[in-house]
Amino acid sequence: MMGPGGVEPLPEEDTAATADCTVLHIDMDAFFAGVERLEHPETRGKPIIVGGTGPRGVVSSADYIARSYGVHSAMPMVRALRLCPDAVVFPPDGAAYRRVSEAVMDILLSVTPEVEPVSLDEAYLDVSGAHRRLGSPVRIAELIRRRVREEQNLTCSVGAAATKFVAKLASTRCKPDGLLVVPTDQVTAFLHPLPVGSLSGVGDKTEQTLTRLGLRTVGDVARVSAATLRSEFGSALGERLAALAQGRDERRVVPSAPDKSIGAEETFPRDVDDPAAIRRELLRLAEKVARRMRAAGQVGRTVVVKLRRADFTTVTRSRTLAEPTDVAHEINAAARELYAAAGMERVRLRLVGVRVEGLAPVSEAHRQLSLDEPETGWREAERAMDAVTRRFGADAIRPAALAKREENDV
Repeated sequence: MMGPGGVEPLPEEDTAATADCTVLHIDMDAFFAGVERLEHPETRGKPIIVGGTGPRGVVSSADYIARSYGVHSAMPMVRALRLCPDAVVFPPDGAAYRRVSEAVMDILLSVTPEVEPVSLDEAYLDVSGAHRRLGSPVRIAELIRRRVREEQNLTCSVGAAATKFVAKLASTRCKPDGLLVVPTDQVTAFLHPLPVGSLSGVGDKTEQTLTRLGLRTVGDVARVSAATLRSEFGSALGERLAALAQGRDERRVVPSAPDKSIGAEETFPRDVDDPAAIRRELLRLAEKVARRMRAAGQVGRTVVVKLRRADFTTVTRSRTLAEPTDVAHEINAAARELYAAAGMERVRLRLVGVRVEGLAPVSEAHRQLSLDEPETGWREAERAMDAVTRRFGADAIRPAALAKREENDV
């Protein structure tokens, strides 16, 4: 059975043919609508549309139920509701989408630092440096899909190839909740049956010109000389069309600028209502966040705690500190206070998270540290722990409270 674009589906096990497919394109499925369903579990089974509700409102996102009625993004909302009158409509909630996006990006960054976000719901990864630790690109892609599903209760589609262009096309062709790997020796078979509109940079006007020239598929474009394409479309676009039609794309994954926030989350195997267990998890997450901040040379002032109940409703609380910090002891103290203030110490929780926002380079932090200041001792102790973990691994040293938890779990 042939997959999209005539590519033979790959078997479950790894193959040598996928070894160079180190560029992954991660694309969340109906992301805004998916987040709204998490925030509003009562909408289960109902079509969801996100967008403006006024007379000139347009659709920002639609879940796959609404899409089955013909609704799509950028469609006038009036028309969308004619097609799908039973849809539940939500105005865009940018803050909620950013929170979930940051959690997804944290998952990606735990795989590799080579992450290039494209938007809130889309990113490229270069996993060439992660194969010794995590396995082949196929296994890494499956790991990402599983963690997004388990930790965020959302799905994503992943394309894997040797280039960004082919990886993005692959993720588009396997939606929703799919994985498509395009080995280098199958790129031509994958690309050439696709319509010319699949080529990056081909808008309506260029597509009309290509169609007028009798070029309806990518394969048709590939059979035309680069000189002809340059003559018709100019040097830059002509060269780009010729290269892409052959599957060539020299662009590299470019990691983003320093994070505006750094966080970590944990989804429990079973819902937890033990406050002591929650506090231990907050400590573990605070340690992880602080370690990442120190590695990135960042300090931050605002501590955010995320608490997700068993029914997937989510509560966030934040506190801005008097001084910027990268010390787990201080982050954990704030996180514990926020947890207590949320009044959820007897509520069954599915997920907890800790995040520090308002980041700045440690060299620019205006904090006066004296030798007799208690926090200085904590920071120096944690920096010493960093040196141990770099040499012997993350499990070599940890707070006594976390070690005690593991002993109790045995």
